[in-house]
Amino acid sequence: MMFNKRPRLTLLAAALACSFAAGAAQAAATIVINNANAAGVGFNDATPATPVGGNTGTTVGAQRLIAFTHAANIWGATVTSAVPIVINAQFRPLTCTATGAVLGSAGATQIFADFPGAPKAGTLYSYALANKLYGAEISDEVGPQINANFNSELGKANCLTGTSFYLGLDANHGSNIDFVATLLHEMGHGLGFQTFTSGLTGSQLAGYPSVWDHFLLDNTTNKLWVNMTAAERVASSLKPAGLSWTGARVTAAVPKVLSATPQLRLVGYGAKQAASLYAVGAADFGPAIGSAAVTGEIAKVALQADSPGSACTPFNPANTASVYGKIALVSRGTCGFTIKVKNAQNAGAIGVIVADNVAAELSGLGGADPSITIPAVRVTQADGAAIGASLSKPNGDTSGTVGKLELSKTLIAGTDSQRRITMYTPNPYESGSSVSHYNTSARRNQLMEPAISADLTHSLTVPVDLTFELLKDIGW
Repeated sequence: MMFNKRPRLTLLAAALACSFAAGAAQAAATIVINNANAAGVGFNDATPATPVGGNTGTTVGAQRLIAFTHAANIWGATVTSAVPIVINAQFRPLTCTATGAVLGSAGATQIFADFPGAPKAGTLYSYALANKLYGAEISDEVGPQINANFNSELGKANCLTGTSFYLGLDANHGSNIDFVATLLHEMGHGLGFQTFTSGLTGSQLAGYPSVWDHFLLDNTTNKLWVNMTAAERVASSLKPAGLSWTGARVTAAVPKVLSATPQLRLVGYGAKQAASLYAVGAADFGPAIGSAAVTGEIAKVALQADSPGSACTPFNPANTASVYGKIALVSRGTCGFTIKVKNAQNAGAIGVIVADNVAAELSGLGGADPSITIPAVRVTQADGAAIGASLSKPNGDTSGTVGKLELSKTLIAGTDSQRRITMYTPNPYESGSSVSHYNTSARRNQLMEPAISADLTHSLTVPVDLTFELLKDIGW
């Protein structure tokens, strides 16, 4: 592609079914929302709705637009740009199943390189950020800077059935999905929280690195993405916790936002038979690890005849006797994490370890249940098997395997050994999620992780969140 003084690459078409400005948010930046839905659909849904959580709309569509404007106000008060930021937005069917769903997607409509004001030469910047850096409208084909889509099927059969977007403005979403948090996340991508380099193929778009590539470091080879071959980038995108963000603003803010890494320490007989220290994924529900000391013997929960999966039904007398006053070890699968933990809690367990049932990158336990009062963690399939094997005691040894759920004294959750936050790099590669998100092991949970967490606030800044720090690293 031939570039002029303001080179541009079109990523997404900006066609509208029925476009009009639904609202604008003004502060440090003006954000304009273009409603791309047809009459009666999505943001124009006329279904009556009761005002909720500060949202005064009386139809579903009106409440969706009010929530969008509220989220735009938050971003508008955070970023600074002399050029209005226009977002095309619509509800439409997105990928989903009965147990999971893509809530939304968003990205820049155009990208630019080598324009006056660009901090790095030969480097791609998203449309909205390029406008900000250039100081005026940069495109010869003026249009919206961001395209955003939201899942119209959420809550229907086979799409997280029974779950819906919570349209209140107060983050009091309960077991539903906070729409404002979803909006903030997707707008973050559109503003530049993404790389345009493919982690799947390692190829740079039109042969140009993204500004992101200057900050992505493979912490096992000590090479930046901008200096790698395509093959090296492919390998780097598949290393769990192996890709770090080197931006100075994010790194300086990490200790102010993220907490120490939770871990499981084994003592007693089990520590002699298995590794004594295990990495764990924390739960979004129940008390946080470290809020109180939790130490107890580990007991494996047996599969009951009345249960479709481990700990999916109330414990029978044998399992109840086994876990009472102890930390229950259960297997993942069939039912939700909160169901397993609540059943263990009701049986008298003081904590729960959920072992993965497939080989996969370690992540946390999602879900919400305010009635859960015991801590829970997740371990990999291999670690779960090792812990389970250590529970068998030889004749005469009654000490058992004792587990201690604690916080590391040296490691920060979601960071590498240099305390740089790591990016989401699962194996196999996840299109649309890999690389362009923070790692799910970060604690507290971050807005720009690939999956929404129940404990997210509507903050974009320190000391709660690292989203804006990364955007400042790339030029905002």
